[in-house]
Amino acid sequence: KEERKMEKCISRIFKRVCSVWSVVFIVAAILPMMQSCDLDDDNNGVVICPGKVPNAVVTVKTAADNTVYLQLDDNTTLLPTNMKEHPFKGKEVRAFVNIREVGNNAAPYSKAVVVNYIDSILTKPVVPTLGDKNTEAYGNDPIEILKGFPTVCEDNYLTLAVCTVWGKNAKPHMVNLVTGVNPKDPYEVELRQNAFGDTKGNYAGATVAFSLKALPKTGGKTVKLKVKYQSFSGEKTAEFDYKTKD
Repeated sequence: KEERKMEKCISRIFKRVCSVWSVVFIVAAILPMMQSCDLDDDNNGVVICPGKVPNAVVTVKTAADNTVYLQLDDNTTLLPTNMKEHPFKGKEVRAFVNIREVGNNAAPYSKAVVVNYIDSILTKPVVPTLGDKNTEAYGNDPIEILKGFPTVCEDNYLTLAVCTVWGKNAKPHMVNLVTGVNPKDPYEVELRQNAFGDTKGNYAGATVAFSLKALPKTGGKTVKLKVKYQSFSGEKTAEFDYKTKD
């Protein structure tokens, strides 16, 4: 029964991916869908339109010469030819994009692209363990991590598509990635949700990205990032390959 509910949840989430995925998490419920294609002044002429389906998750960065570029994965950088200013006021964030590769000279970046759509994902730092006070501080309400796009661990970020229960009032929830929970393994973390009592309603999805820069560097080796969390069917662990550039 729970599996059928989760399948419906996943279906709803990926039908919504062609709308705006921005999440006002402290975790907030998914924002209302945009009804028309509007030109957002903050995005420098890039149209945010529900007709454009995101085809990648990137990190929006600024180079030393103030060039805005997109980090596609650990090794691939993209030069957005139609984006001259940072769309999020200089803040490094993860974002959904719809991009199309073009043949322009992109050096020193890997590829040149046109950005048809861009929308930021809530991007948060990790938080330290508080030991026995973790549940009090960070909650322990059930949440599910969804496999496949846009869940990915790359570029020192863990981006997660999650699913949980929200009431009709779309009350904000809080999610955190807690570090230091296993003294023997710094790459074991916990995903915790505080629903603030909002535990009855319908399944709905959202996306959140966590910066992993506070974790120890891996020395160029690939390690397993273990994410423990309380699911609707008990405690689970999701594992991701994680490697830093050193």
